[in-house]
Amino acid sequence: MLYIGIDLGTSACKFLLVDDNGAVQNTVTKEYPLFFPHPGWSEQNPADWWNACLAGIPELLDGFDAAEVAGVGAGGQMHGLVALDEHDNVLRPAILWNDGRTAEEVDCLNNTVGKAELSRCTANIAFAGFTAPKLLWMQKNEPELFARIAKIMLPKDYIVYKLTGVHATEYSDASGMLLLDVEHKCWSREMLQVCGVREEQMPRLFESWQAVGTLRPDAAKALGLPETVTVCAGAGDNAAAAVGTGTVGEGHCNISLGTSGTIFISSERFGVDPNNALHAFAHADGGWHLMGCMLSAASCNKWWQDEIIGTTDYKGEEAKITPEMLGKNHVFFLPYLMGERSPINDTNARATFIGMTMDTTRADMTQAMLEGVAFAIRDSFEVAKSLGISIPRSNICGGGSKSALWKTITANVLGIPLDTVATEQGPGYGAAMLAMVACGRFASVREAADALVRVKSTVEPDAELIKLYDERYAQFREIYPACRALFPKLL
Repeated sequence: MLYIGIDLGTSACKFLLVDDNGAVQNTVTKEYPLFFPHPGWSEQNPADWWNACLAGIPELLDGFDAAEVAGVGAGGQMHGLVALDEHDNVLRPAILWNDGRTAEEVDCLNNTVGKAELSRCTANIAFAGFTAPKLLWMQKNEPELFARIAKIMLPKDYIVYKLTGVHATEYSDASGMLLLDVEHKCWSREMLQVCGVREEQMPRLFESWQAVGTLRPDAAKALGLPETVTVCAGAGDNAAAAVGTGTVGEGHCNISLGTSGTIFISSERFGVDPNNALHAFAHADGGWHLMGCMLSAASCNKWWQDEIIGTTDYKGEEAKITPEMLGKNHVFFLPYLMGERSPINDTNARATFIGMTMDTTRADMTQAMLEGVAFAIRDSFEVAKSLGISIPRSNICGGGSKSALWKTITANVLGIPLDTVATEQGPGYGAAMLAMVACGRFASVREAADALVRVKSTVEPDAELIKLYDERYAQFREIYPACRALFPKLL
């Protein structure tokens, strides 16, 4: 049998066709636009996501027997607000995870409702990217549209709805809405009341591997698939990527260098960072995880290379950074192009280069950008260590992980080995694995991971480089506190 994994990203949707043994048979990518209607805002049209599916899935199946497709799973960008009316029409463009318009609403939630109460109800505090602040913003600024909301959905759940006709979500993605009681896996009545919404406006909750339904006839016809195809609930992109890298069960770690950057620590037990610097979310394997999320990771590289120095030759730029330059750069970069979430939670934070002199080179600046992202990931890594969590090694995935140099820098900044798995397809592969569980190919997510995920290569840190990067990281940590009061004045 065959299984389709959908990775609904911020800039494109990637489709994977996977066989019974987990081998990827085909991939297709369809891009779509991202809109910035005001500084700090970030939106997309959900119709573009579905159109990507209508074009991408038939292309994915070209040359294959569509009758062999047993299941579909979706992993997708988290937190985005998709608001539907009573006829299931989209009311407004989706407000995305990296949208920063909700600073006022975040302050209200954290300071009026209170961080302690938020953490009690949802295991988390408010961050600008979360869904609940977006609802409050919409209630205040678009009251007529807010009053017409019949269903509140997340991006990949909109795709599941278009496939099945079922309004569904699952615990890993719902955890990032600030509307879910993460510990007890149910909607938080207190938070629904705070946001002025009713439980019937929320989608039905599932575990990630559970079947939501089968394809509705019009979707099956449009995609060229049998109506019998099972669609599972799927997962948020980071949980799906964790499944795809085998980061399931107790004490495993995955670092993702995607558009955003994350450090994901899986657990079989529910736990909360008492300072709420890390998110406490449900995991797609049925357990939980702690996660630190920075808003700009590989997107920093794209911004620097494409927009600032005007090149698409990423490898050529990295080749100018020789091994003897590592750990010795006096230029630093704060990677806060869209503000920042974990662990500083500051929508006003901005990207900054500092330390340049007359002899600073283009290579020094590129190196500082790569190192700045690694240092920001270490910020969350250090929070996890302060909680007594041991992280002796980690998987690494995402577009940025294709850079051998960036992996080397990150391994030495963190001081741990970084493993790359054989199938580097991230959320899409994890989503396909969840579909396999939903269809009975495997009895559990753990069984699927044990059977399908293998380490391809490992980057080992160097003791001398660890020492050098420890010194550089100590300097990096002083930059944001020194600039913090200045950033709001620059807006």
